[in-house]
Amino acid sequence: MTVIETKVKKWGNSFGIIIPSETVAAKKLKEDDRISIIVLGDSRKALRESFGSLRGKLTKSSQQIKDELRRELY
Repeated sequence: MTVIETKVKKWGNSFGIIIPSETVAAKKLKEDDRISIIVLGDSRKALRESFGSLRGKLTKSSQQIKDELRRELY
């Protein structure tokens, strides 16, 4: 997983983001590739709120979740 911080730009009647060229090269992205994006807003605040809201509701440890994500990504 690669985490980047970027700005939302107006693009016609829509909005778009710019993926840095280093990320494009590292992930070998090309035109028409499909990618998934998680929108957090203010990332520091969003992460705190997201993980805080899950307190007491998770049935797996954070290590188990990280291990599963790694297996899926690699």
